[in-house]
Amino acid sequence: MRTKLFLLIAAANMLLILLAYAIFNWSFERSMLEYLNRVDDRRLAPLVQRLGDEYAARGSWQWMRGNADTLGVLLHETLGLSAYPPHESPQNPRGIHPGKPLWIEDRLFLLDADRTVVIGPVNRNGAWLTPISSGGQVVGYLGRTPRRDLVAELDQTVAQRQKQQYALIALALLVAVALNAALIARWLAAKLAPLDAGARAVAGGDYSVRIRTVGRDEMAQLGHSFNSMAAALEAAKQSRQRWVADIAHELRTPLATLQAEIEALQDGVRTLDAARMASLLQEVARLTRLVNDLRTLSLADMGALDYRMETQDLGEWLADYLHDARTGLPQDAQLDTALQPALLIRMDADRMAQVVSNLMQNTLRYTHPPVRLRVSLVRQGDEACLVWEDSAPGVAEEARAHLTDRLYRAESSRARSEGGSGLGLSIACAIVQGHQGRMLATHSRLGGLRWDIFLPLVLEVPNA
Repeated sequence: MRTKLFLLIAAANMLLILLAYAIFNWSFERSMLEYLNRVDDRRLAPLVQRLGDEYAARGSWQWMRGNADTLGVLLHETLGLSAYPPHESPQNPRGIHPGKPLWIEDRLFLLDADRTVVIGPVNRNGAWLTPISSGGQVVGYLGRTPRRDLVAELDQTVAQRQKQQYALIALALLVAVALNAALIARWLAAKLAPLDAGARAVAGGDYSVRIRTVGRDEMAQLGHSFNSMAAALEAAKQSRQRWVADIAHELRTPLATLQAEIEALQDGVRTLDAARMASLLQEVARLTRLVNDLRTLSLADMGALDYRMETQDLGEWLADYLHDARTGLPQDAQLDTALQPALLIRMDADRMAQVVSNLMQNTLRYTHPPVRLRVSLVRQGDEACLVWEDSAPGVAEEARAHLTDRLYRAESSRARSEGGSGLGLSIACAIVQGHQGRMLATHSRLGGLRWDIFLPLVLEVPNA
């Protein structure tokens, strides 16, 4: 892994350096050509003035037509040069190669005021034209073909030396990049090695593995994320193991009862009468409820629990449900309601009835008589809040967060003989979450348990 990281980092940086080297060379050559062309412009300024004076003295350009050397002679006289082009002169200050007509004289031409050629080889493609004035009027143009290549030995020498310096700098950078890539690859490999080992351990089923994190950089954050993932997987594994063990325990009790009853009937210890048949049916019904509850939770986990959502007034629906539920309450039970009307939500009435039924069964099963129950419904922001409060006994604060855990019972006194499977609140919580809501358990002012159920409101009713 370290070698791959080194090659990847080094190759990327080297590519950038080589690209920068090529751009620098191209930019330097263009800048130097632009500089030399501007130098030529300044050198030709006296010649432009001389041509204007000659035109003023002679009145036309006719004297220059047909005489190809006239422009060169004027140039040499004006600039104080010898009568020979530099490549034919014994002393060649700019070192132009013989046979290459790139000295400034060979790139000049003269146009009259109408831009008609007077003298010189004309190549107007990209040519620079300088107006020639006489008596306040433009009487012609001195044209010059700009330099397009570095031909003079001095220019080439300067450019070559500059390129060599760029090359040395690029080479030094390449060496530095290689060393830096090696250090970075080593550092990354050292950081990633524990993650790799941890990932292999997790893949092998060991979710207890944790990696040591130092600092607050991205690698440390990655380590924290890995540890969080491993902790979540470990918790899920433990929950799954407890879940399987709890299910086996829940099923064992009614099955053992059924087995004992049936064996007693087989051995003739007991007779099959109506009371015995009712006892057997009660255990079978208990098993059926447990299996149905398990199936409901499994569907909720898979997101396959069927919901038939409709927009309904939660207060109106809850009032009707509680009115019917009063008939099943003990005679000494007290049910108080305070339901705010016109709170519209999207809900499945059957599923929501299952939630309220489970809350009611939980209250009736665990609350000491006489039962006191207070149900209220209010609006809080964009949510409807259903508050369910019952009387003593309460639930310890540390146990409230686990009330919706599957097969959880807050107290040992709330035994299986009471008929509960420990899944009712888990199912209620799953259904509420299926309605995009949430359930919170707190202490009730009546001395028992309080549930706050928050459900999103329908803020705009679509037109029919």
